[in-house]
Amino acid sequence: MRSVRAKASLGATLVVAVALVAAGLSVLLLLRNHLTGAADLQAEVTARETASRFALGRAPDLSDGDDRPVQIVAENGCLIAASEGLEKISGTGSPKVTKEPCARDDGRGEDPDEDRPDEDGANGEDDRSDEDGVNGADDEPEPGQVSAERPVFTGGSATVQGDTASYRFAAVEATDDEGVTATVYAGAPLATEEGAVATVRDAMLIGLPPLLLIVGSVTWLVTRRALAPVEGIRREMAAITASADLSRRVPEPGSRDEVARLARTTNETLAALEASEERQRRFVADASHELRSPIASLRTQLEVGAAHPELLDVPGAVEDTVRLQQLAADLLLLARLDAGERPGLARVDLGALVREETSQRTASGAAGDRAAVTVETADAGLDVDGSRSQLARVLGNLLDNAQRHAEAEVTASVRRDGRYVVLAVADDGEGVPEAERERIFERFVRLDDARSRDEGGAGLGLAIARDVAERHGGSLTVGRAATGGALFELRLPAAAAD
Repeated sequence: MRSVRAKASLGATLVVAVALVAAGLSVLLLLRNHLTGAADLQAEVTARETASRFALGRAPDLSDGDDRPVQIVAENGCLIAASEGLEKISGTGSPKVTKEPCARDDGRGEDPDEDRPDEDGANGEDDRSDEDGVNGADDEPEPGQVSAERPVFTGGSATVQGDTASYRFAAVEATDDEGVTATVYAGAPLATEEGAVATVRDAMLIGLPPLLLIVGSVTWLVTRRALAPVEGIRREMAAITASADLSRRVPEPGSRDEVARLARTTNETLAALEASEERQRRFVADASHELRSPIASLRTQLEVGAAHPELLDVPGAVEDTVRLQQLAADLLLLARLDAGERPGLARVDLGALVREETSQRTASGAAGDRAAVTVETADAGLDVDGSRSQLARVLGNLLDNAQRHAEAEVTASVRRDGRYVVLAVADDGEGVPEAERERIFERFVRLDDARSRDEGGAGLGLAIARDVAERHGGSLTVGRAATGGALFELRLPAAAAD
């Protein structure tokens, strides 16, 4: 069962079936208890009425043809009376249905010889005491009275005039004015209870399957309607996969439910994939273009040198080779960053890094005729966590960019700003127009005044710097310096204290 609709329909049907069965059993139990209680009340009324007549010494009328069986049983099990037409009975004190002669003493359940004088001529005072209720059982009724205790109810069956049925019997004790104690058993038929319970049970059994069928069908239809947009999304995604056209979008339903949110999220994912594919395509095209120029130049020089060795421009070939090496290194670093490479967790002192980089540039003369770099502030102890080589690459790219555009001065500083360490590089050039301040961080982007091959790079330095900053949990922004040029600020989280 792989269909969500089938699973939902089956689950809903099972839940409803369990609930209905539990509710039906509860209803049947309550109905049975209620009707059984009503039968107990009827049996008790009949038993007490018969017991009252017996206690008053009046012969109970058991020949009225009522369908309620009645027995009067003495303490010793002798059947004093039984209703007319009673042929068989069970569940009472005696299975007898035919009246039998019972002596008075037998009716009391005593030995007849106990009332006779003993060998010493005594009369047995204990027996008189029992009759007076002194030594007898406390729960037996007084002569001429009916026991006030709650009757004992039992279940059984009886055959009256050839009809056998189930009954509830109530047992009530009574003692007549002569001291004879007997138990009156009166039954109330359970035919009404059994009929009502059977009717309700049959109705439930007949109505349950159609109801479950309706529940399953409605659940199937509702689920099908609810999942129809999902099927539309699936079909469109299958078509997009087959066509490889990421510009297509899945239909978004007008509802505000989970399916609509799924469609919006899917379209956002498709848009991100399309943008990523476009960036990748542009990246490959730009990389190919940037690689083609130095490779073509190097090939031309080598071909000329092979034909005319005296015309070989060795410095130019070396310069083109260095450009290729730097471009290959930049592309490799970008590929690693795009692959999600995490930076190291080394402790890096940004102040020391700035001082080392500027001193190396000054000692090696790497700046050439460019503006010199001045370190304003670079206090020790301004540490961050990350990769020293990648952060050094960011600093070198920022300094190269500043020296390329500065008129005469480039300044670098490192300061603490709350939870962050800020590395700032400023120049006194023309600055970056506000409309171009985000575009310069895109790959292979160079402004018009930096297009020359000898002055400008491949347009990857600032893109690499921002990617490295973001991988380190920081940011790289550009603004306007106090001298009027560009101000680049690298903001990184400060390292936690040991």
